Amino acid sequence: MAALPHTDDLRKLFSKLIDGSHILHFHQVVDAYGHLSFRYPLDPDIFVMSRNVAPAQVSEIRDLVAYRVGDAEPLEAESPPGFAERRIHSEVYKRHPQVNAVVHSHSEAVVPYTISGVPLRAVSHMCGFLGANGVPVFDTADHMENSDVDDLLVRSENMGAHLAKHFDDGNNVTLMRGHGFTVVASSIELAVMRAVYTQKNASIQTTALMLQGVTGVTGGVKSLSKDECMASDKTTQWSLMRPWNLWVQEIECNKVYKKML
Repeated sequence: MAALPHTDDLRKLFSKLIDGSHILHFHQVVDAYGHLSFRYPLDPDIFVMSRNVAPAQVSEIRDLVAYRVGDAEPLEAESPPGFAERRIHSEVYKRHPQVNAVVHSHSEAVVPYTISGVPLRAVSHMCGFLGANGVPVFDTADHMENSDVDDLLVRSENMGAHLAKHFDDGNNVTLMRGHGFTVVASSIELAVMRAVYTQKNASIQTTALMLQGVTGVTGGVKSLSKDECMASDKTTQWSLMRPWNLWVQEIECNKVYKKML
């Protein structure tokens, strides 16, 4: 990470990236797989994420790698190996200048909504960021080129660019068929919160659907209206630091997670 000056502000972002990775693991949004990144504030054409390691094991600056948005290649030639799916991050940053943080997850609570035809909708007041129209689903099968590997991963510029289009029109979350989901936000804290609550929303919606199935209730699960989504999203952003500070305290008390800055 010698390519970037280690200012106090950048060290704070490094710290948040490590904390965010640990928080996502603590909440089982990620396991050995999944990743978090942030856009470098002094140069929007650079982003930072961890090397190819489980999020819970990210612990120090040498675990972090700076990449160019343009081609998702590291700034330093001798950087440690990176994630195969870093094109998720680079292409989102390339297309959406307002995005400063990205989370990618393989959450098992969310995957059923990528393959069942049942739309994931905002059903909790904490999840207005999901929007009122159902979360869009990206399918790699719709965008295969000859050079792409047919393993559902977003490895190429082509796949990443098509995924990034799903965040047009203000979408904050995109599901990925048979794979997981990706979240975008203006900050690390907000991206992590949205990832955690995307998973919570999926669990709540699944429970409601199961209750309907058991009891024979019909009419569908009631989701938030457009106005409710907008108002509740504004409220949760206002209270963002409350859960973030709690989550940081939780991981600091857990010996699984280490941070050495």
